[in-house]
Amino acid sequence: MEHSSNHLLSVILFTPLAGALLLLFIPRESQVLHRLVGNLFGVLGFLVSLPLMVHFPAGSGDYAFRETADWIPSIGAKYSLGADGISMLLVMLTTLLGMIAITSSWSAIQQRTKEYYILLLLLQTGMLGVFLSLDFFLFYVFWEVMLVPMYFLIGVWGSERRLYAAIKFFLYTLAGSVIMLLAILALYFNYAKTLPQGAIGTFDIPTLLAAAQQFPDGLKIWLFWGFFFAFAIKVPMFPFHTWLPDAHTEAPTAGSVILAGVLLKMGTYGFLRFSLPLLPADPALRAKIVHIVIALSLISIIYGAVVCLMQKDMKRLIAYSSVSHLGFCTLGIFALTPQGLAGSVLQQVNHGISTGALFLIVGVLYERRHTRLISEFGGLATPMPNFAAIYLIISLSSLGMPLLNGFIGEFTILQGTFVVSKAWAAWATLGIVLGAAYLLWLYQRTMFGPITHDVNKSLPDLNLREYAVLLPLVALAFWIGIYPKPFFAYIEKPVQRIVQQVNPGFYQANRQMPPAAPVAAPALEVK
Repeated sequence: MEHSSNHLLSVILFTPLAGALLLLFIPRESQVLHRLVGNLFGVLGFLVSLPLMVHFPAGSGDYAFRETADWIPSIGAKYSLGADGISMLLVMLTTLLGMIAITSSWSAIQQRTKEYYILLLLLQTGMLGVFLSLDFFLFYVFWEVMLVPMYFLIGVWGSERRLYAAIKFFLYTLAGSVIMLLAILALYFNYAKTLPQGAIGTFDIPTLLAAAQQFPDGLKIWLFWGFFFAFAIKVPMFPFHTWLPDAHTEAPTAGSVILAGVLLKMGTYGFLRFSLPLLPADPALRAKIVHIVIALSLISIIYGAVVCLMQKDMKRLIAYSSVSHLGFCTLGIFALTPQGLAGSVLQQVNHGISTGALFLIVGVLYERRHTRLISEFGGLATPMPNFAAIYLIISLSSLGMPLLNGFIGEFTILQGTFVVSKAWAAWATLGIVLGAAYLLWLYQRTMFGPITHDVNKSLPDLNLREYAVLLPLVALAFWIGIYPKPFFAYIEKPVQRIVQQVNPGFYQANRQMPPAAPVAAPALEVK
């Protein structure tokens, strides 16, 4: 499909990297200039991504804005980018939260500002590359590139136990990455066996996943679990979640926003893009794997919510809430229904908005009091009424109140799950009830009641910069909650394509029309 820019995805991908390179040449002493350049490229990164949403062909299930160039011809690796409706929404979420995270750091970071903004912009490029890559080799490079900046953001600018949290994050993620690399190589070499003698293989993602449909089920099971462990650690699913609370709690505010808002979605995106096509063809084997993943998802939903009720640290509570909320996303994915998959994608966006805003709210309090303990607050609605109002909206958004974004995603996931199993939906509903309990109880303890500490009586309300980072997220929460149709329009066709591939009997059983575009339709090329 022809558009005004043939290299739009490359511009989106490398704009943050250009900012990081520019910062290298700015003297270390010029802290204000570091902040200005960092914020400039944060805003610029978001602005250059807007044409992607404006010009995206919403009715298409194929990859648009394709870019392909030879990179390492000797092994068949290419620089290949493309975006469908799912990856487009995640790219927009990444550029928005990246801009907001950088803006939120203006006064919070006082030491090593040059290195901080370089790493934050480099992290942005790594995350965008994961969502845009259509070559496994390129995908893996960006997956690993993302790991290093986050390690240093936690380890250098984090709280008291930052080194422990950074090393734990690095080791967990690296362990999953190595297993995923073995699965990628297994895909590559098993596909190469089908080629003529002397032919060079390929790392092209659509080609390899299409070829994998012809692999024996025994091999597909090994490939599935190889990718599964990498993505389950990243989500994170129970029992691979233990790195998350430490990383969230110790990371600086911007790091927590990016970690919750975008990095965790790389796991759910991987399930959608790579794990589902590798499910075995045998119905009994497929059902067994799906039941295992659904059970882990339900445990994540309920366990994460119960643990939230026991936390004394605000940031740690919100971190555990991510375990619960992402459990809903994986539940929707492995329900293998259009409603479940569409709700999961939308809920990934919702979680980035709501939980990112909650971490920003904790950051506002931490900048004023330098503590995250719930017991240190109380009655803050009196000195900070505007802050309390925004905090209430975001809490209601996170717990799934109608007219706000969380409700749309959770309702659609439960609808898609109910079609498959009433019991699964019933257990998941318990997580919503517990979610309301821990979020409202946290709000009550911090915002209402008497002011128990004199220092809290004079806390200033939100300043202009804090309004600028919070109000866009509030507006998005209302937009998705009231009128989600544009978002579902982007993901409808990609979801139909996935369901036809992994659950082909669904449309016949429910007498629904299959998608107009064939499953193996050729990708869109931009020349």
